[in-house]
Amino acid sequence: MTESSEYVVVGAGLAGAATAWQLAAQGHNVTILERSVPAAHDGSSHGSARIFRYAYPDEFYTRAVQESKVLWDELDQASGLELITPFGAVDYGPERQPEQLARVLAGAGVEHELLGAAEARERWPQFSFDTPVLWHPGAGVIDAESSVNAMVDQAVKHGATLLTGWNVARVERQGSGYRVHSAAGEVIDAGNVIISAGGWLPSLLGQLDLPAGFLAALPEITVRQEQAFHFRYRDPDGAAAWPTFIHKSAAIQTYGLPGGRDAGFAGQKVAEYNGGGLIPSAAEQSGLVDPDNRRRVVDYVQKYLPGLDPEPYAETTCLFTNTPNEDFLIDRAEGITVLSPCSGHGAKFAPLIGQWAAGLATGTGDVPARFRPATARIGTH
Repeated sequence: MTESSEYVVVGAGLAGAATAWQLAAQGHNVTILERSVPAAHDGSSHGSARIFRYAYPDEFYTRAVQESKVLWDELDQASGLELITPFGAVDYGPERQPEQLARVLAGAGVEHELLGAAEARERWPQFSFDTPVLWHPGAGVIDAESSVNAMVDQAVKHGATLLTGWNVARVERQGSGYRVHSAAGEVIDAGNVIISAGGWLPSLLGQLDLPAGFLAALPEITVRQEQAFHFRYRDPDGAAAWPTFIHKSAAIQTYGLPGGRDAGFAGQKVAEYNGGGLIPSAAEQSGLVDPDNRRRVVDYVQKYLPGLDPEPYAETTCLFTNTPNEDFLIDRAEGITVLSPCSGHGAKFAPLIGQWAAGLATGTGDVPARFRPATARIGTH
């Protein structure tokens, strides 16, 4: 007999795990299908280091972070874990516009300071700041892998089923619902399907039996194989003094954060934002670090981060799945909900994305209109 489930969630990364948690907590029958294991190392939700921050030039996102933090606190309480470690954040650079960020944080009531470059260099001599600096102490680092596992655990505690090694190949209409097929020939019937496949989404979209008009109205979804590098602290005893950072100039946009257990707690993880090459989907990733990207990031560290040894002691590749305007995609056609909530900044919103997606899939909640571009273009609800 074919297995069946009221809601099938495809993908156990941050967004999929959060959606399954929210659905199961509401009492729904949920099955999670994961091609590998939750927070798999070839996906976008692995490891211990993602930035949690409130600083956005768009107040909408700052307010959404505040909403998300309430749900993070609920997850901490339910799991007994501290999934966000406070480090604070500095934002600087001519393209980062720290003054505008400060205005947004002031409007949202988020604690912050705006410092001149010299004053900031006195406080954080490990940086060579080139503009005024925004500091907000409420920022920190999310343990992504532990967060995924905590949300999956909560979903399972509420009755969800997790199936690993289940590689979805296609979804087809079956009566009033759907039949989900694996690459190995397994099947499961679903009343509703939530697709949270990360970097595998572009290659899966055409196999989902979505209405042609909806499919054509979706924004372009691109995948980059990014790379991140870990640099040792010159002063290991001062590791606790390192905040997260985002620096944007005309020449390069970078971010950095304490690397955590990903690289032995010995240094700062630094990367160029959207510095990797485009690939058709996650299935095409090579896992090979681009030497040109390594050189750009090493040059950056030598120029702007005197507190780090500019020779990387560890490096890795990862995936960014992007929409053209970096807004998330949380849209639905008939019984299929499509999630692409990344664009390099989705991790901090994971519990809220799960809440939005669960509300959309069940018809009990609203998703901000900006995240439903296909529905807006074809004019259906």
